[in-house]
Amino acid sequence: MAATKKAAAAKAAKQDLSVLGAPELQKELHAALEKRMKLEFQHNVAPLKNPLELRHLRREIARLKTYLHKKEAAK
Repeated sequence: MAATKKAAAAKAAKQDLSVLGAPELQKELHAALEKRMKLEFQHNVAPLKNPLELRHLRREIARLKTYLHKKEAAK
């Protein structure tokens, strides 16, 4: 049950990215990159409770970059 709620929330978040403008995508990307840097540092010091969070964050960064490039190409 919880997995389906997470999947639905993730799908809704993906759809929200398409309506954001380039400045908002840049802000989201910057925040995600900072979070990734912090998590990687924490993971190098001591193992994370959920190391899959790094994978999800990497994919979110890629998703943000894709939408950002689409917006810039559309100009």
